[in-house]
Amino acid sequence: MGRDFPQLAEPELDCRLPVLLLRTSRYPLHHGTLAAIRSLGRAGIEVHAILEPGITPAGTSRYLHRCHGWGPPPHLGGSLARYLEGIAERIGRPTLLIALDDAGAIYIAENAGELKTSFVFPPQWPGTPRMVADKATLLEAGQRNGIAMPPSRIPATGAELRQAVGMLGLPLIAKWARPWLLPTGLRSTTLVTSLQQAQRLLGRAHDPANQAAGPLILQRRIPSAGGDWFFHGYFDASSRCLFGGTGRKHVARPAHAGHTVAGEWVLNPRLERLAHEIVSTLGYTGLVDLDFRLDTERTDRSDPDKGGTYHLLDFNPRLGAQFRLFQDRQCLDLVRALHLDQSGRAVPRPRPAPGRTLIVENQYAQHALASFTRPLSKIRRGRRADELAWWAADDPRPFFVMGKLSLAGALTSARPGRRRR
Repeated sequence: MGRDFPQLAEPELDCRLPVLLLRTSRYPLHHGTLAAIRSLGRAGIEVHAILEPGITPAGTSRYLHRCHGWGPPPHLGGSLARYLEGIAERIGRPTLLIALDDAGAIYIAENAGELKTSFVFPPQWPGTPRMVADKATLLEAGQRNGIAMPPSRIPATGAELRQAVGMLGLPLIAKWARPWLLPTGLRSTTLVTSLQQAQRLLGRAHDPANQAAGPLILQRRIPSAGGDWFFHGYFDASSRCLFGGTGRKHVARPAHAGHTVAGEWVLNPRLERLAHEIVSTLGYTGLVDLDFRLDTERTDRSDPDKGGTYHLLDFNPRLGAQFRLFQDRQCLDLVRALHLDQSGRAVPRPRPAPGRTLIVENQYAQHALASFTRPLSKIRRGRRADELAWWAADDPRPFFVMGKLSLAGALTSARPGRRRR
């Protein structure tokens, strides 16, 4: 908890409603999975999770009731639905289904008819999660609805690519439209510093093995002076935000183009209003994770005193991995708000704890070593983080499993003949 605020009574969750965490992309060091297990498990909820084979940090948590084997890929359609139905039969009662990646969120929305007999989840227009997760269709929706987004181009030929680079300038950001379909080894977002690098990426986009994840989108890189911001929220069936918060990234991986490694809860009413407007405009419901960058060089012409323009970078239709940053003074967070709402209980008014911080230890250690900065130096002037992604005194084993897997990965990448990062 944030140390500057008194702790309030926790809302009581309905322990009769178990939870199944759905992941479809393999990443054993996904700290958001562990965070959801701990938050719900500490409240007395029976938590089930679909996890990768082998020993993973999340799989060793004392708060995980049962681990279920890896399921069929979502593109096989009915196969995954039947697999989930089998899990539901073993659980033996209606279960709250929570997606932890984009592909899972898309699958639930598009197969709600089959799943709703055994599972509980927020109602959703079937095509909305796919529309907002696909960066190309999100760009189109943003243009139609006047949502500020970085100037972008989708080149199909070498000539169009050269024209786009000339118009957007270097460095620029390259993104794959459907990153959940990327083959292993390709980054979803890349900082491009040369025309030759952009040409190589366009060549990869033309490779049949990568076309499902395309097209390749080139975006102007918004200067970083205004900072990287994010919003996490839970919206009910009327797109009304029941719980949410705005945060600022102090460290990201990769730098200035990736996910949060060190972040802070910062009250930003203007950004919060903007996030609510975007979600409502696009007709989205459920859990959401939005990324923004503030462009201080371009102000809103209708209101020059606003001090810059927030550009929407990504719209993730699922729980964000760093959601535990937003635990309020009554220990309410996004998964608990979701559980309360879906079990028919009232979600109490949030009690914000601004200044609360979160660190992803293994990735921040890599950042500190690479940049020769003191650990935590960019967070609250050296004060320890309020929330750590891996370490918890009441659930220590996942931290040591994470360390073992991280060390094994580092040793593998350092072997002779492999390119060292």
